[in-house]
Amino acid sequence: MSNIDKLSIQTLRQLAIEAIDNANSGHPGIALGAAPTIHTLYTKFLNIYPHEDKWLNRDRFVLSAGHGSSLLYAVLHLSGYLSIEDLKNFRNLNSITPGHPESHITPGVDATSGPLGQGIGEAVGIAIAEAHLHGKFPNIIDHYTYCLCGDGDLQEGVAQEALSLAGNLSLNKLILLYDSNDIQLDSKVQDTNTENTRDKILAMNWNYILVSDGENIEELEKAIVNAQNSDKPTLIEIKTIIGIGASNAGTPSVHGAPLKHDEVVAMRKALGGEPFTVSDEVYKYYEEKLINKGKEKYLAWKQNLNDEFLSLLEPIKVDLDKMPTFPDDYKAATRVSSGKVLDSLSKEFPQLIGGSADLSSSTKVAGADGDFTQTNRLGRNIKFGVREHAMAAITNGIALHGVLRPFCSGFFVFSDYMKPAIRLSALMELPVIYIFTHDSIAVGEDGPTHQPIEQLTMLRSIPNLNVIRPADANEVKVAYKLALESKKTPTVIVLTRQDVGNVVKGEVELEKGGYIAKDEENFEGILIASGSELELALNAQKLLKEKGVNVRVVSMPSTNLFDKQDESYKEKVLPPHITKRLAIELSEGAHLYKYVGLFGDVYGMCEFGRSGKGSVVINHFGFTPEKIVERYLKLPNIDIIRYINND
Repeated sequence: MSNIDKLSIQTLRQLAIEAIDNANSGHPGIALGAAPTIHTLYTKFLNIYPHEDKWLNRDRFVLSAGHGSSLLYAVLHLSGYLSIEDLKNFRNLNSITPGHPESHITPGVDATSGPLGQGIGEAVGIAIAEAHLHGKFPNIIDHYTYCLCGDGDLQEGVAQEALSLAGNLSLNKLILLYDSNDIQLDSKVQDTNTENTRDKILAMNWNYILVSDGENIEELEKAIVNAQNSDKPTLIEIKTIIGIGASNAGTPSVHGAPLKHDEVVAMRKALGGEPFTVSDEVYKYYEEKLINKGKEKYLAWKQNLNDEFLSLLEPIKVDLDKMPTFPDDYKAATRVSSGKVLDSLSKEFPQLIGGSADLSSSTKVAGADGDFTQTNRLGRNIKFGVREHAMAAITNGIALHGVLRPFCSGFFVFSDYMKPAIRLSALMELPVIYIFTHDSIAVGEDGPTHQPIEQLTMLRSIPNLNVIRPADANEVKVAYKLALESKKTPTVIVLTRQDVGNVVKGEVELEKGGYIAKDEENFEGILIASGSELELALNAQKLLKEKGVNVRVVSMPSTNLFDKQDESYKEKVLPPHITKRLAIELSEGAHLYKYVGLFGDVYGMCEFGRSGKGSVVINHFGFTPEKIVERYLKLPNIDIIRYINND
């Protein structure tokens, strides 16, 4: 190892632990142990350019072990992305160096990570995007995807799912750097995991390389070169000592607690200079090995761009008139309508790519141009297999790559398996499209294990996530338009298994989240419904009219979008003086109470469903026009003005 490499590694370690010391918070173990790996990767291999940090053909690096963020920020400083002040602000409010990496706020960070295992899924998604685009534009997209993970990452189910799929797809430009230090937060790894990583990864159709000494950068360099030449994805197991150089190195205590301040001071004294300083030699080395090289490659890459590729980067604009048309008497499950709309959009927009968790025949969701496989990189249908959690994380990775617009699908009840990755979609501001079908107790015979109750509430609670539950085919069309035109917000589209009629007549104002579906003159109350229950509400409206009671029916496909409207619009749809309101939804319905007020009610599901024919189950729980009318008529008649004045 050269002197400049030694000095650079020591500098990385020092900056990382000084940032932790300054914040009095962080994870010094991996920052000290993995520094040679990070230094080798950045100075010997990565093609990146800080002045064009979103360069589409840059190599990607995902720190799946996101708790090692101080080390990542240190190398990003040496690489020209971050300032010393940024390092000093580590873990401080509103800094661009948060506790775990966040790709939407920090230059040079390719993926948000921290929940262990997610970064591995994201890296697989990035590698899929690269492989697909390389197949189509070999002179424009041709890069590697690297991911640093730890023992904890590999214990997560999402990681195992993602690794399995990556091996099946032979994603040979994916290189996983496994920081194998045999220690985790509570104990030694052997106390919780004794499996043979080599045998397991080989069985998944991966290449395996062992680096026995993580301090030996020549061995590291040789391993990465070999990985680059593999026809399979590669896991490089790098044996390191957690917290090397610290008094408690090699123990769980160094994983997640700052070193003693005196120890940090002593390490700086051995290195030389003041805290948060870097020698000119190190700066020049990184400039030569990384920045200048990256600039040269970036400028050469620009010469290869063509109009076809650049067209993929244009914002998507969806023309509803080009979508399939559905006549007034059309009756079908919204999942079927969704499939027709998605097929049409996939033909028009080649950047659309995705698939389902072994459920395409049920969800009616599939990508175009055949299956994406190791022999057909141009296919846009990804067979994720029964790997819901990895599917969502991988879809995030495809979106992170920056060119393609990914979607994925499954049964709505299994969104539970996907929630951590969906949450990261929202946090990262990625316009991923999640398509969920079989949205209620109308699933029927499969029973309560497959009948969603609380899932709408869960997903509606996630910030920066648009949840849309269309009532019919016409609302489905607008839902896809909103999803595809979204730039920083993921969308969940929730669809029925059972047939519904084309009930929305006239303009579909779904973009506002809620709108008047059908009015009556001099209405005394309001029925609010989403999805298949809109048809139920409209039928109840007819029965009420026969009784001389006029009500308005409001379609509420997206509470998230409705809540973003100005007060004047919301009061137009839900006039404050109309207090007699009943919301109807085949879900737990918590997010609907704010619309019905003190004197209204929510007609929802307060228990798990039953196994039986869908229509029979629905009737069993009272979701019929007659029962809706009965519940509505029990609502109190309140004169809100007199109520306020205590008259």
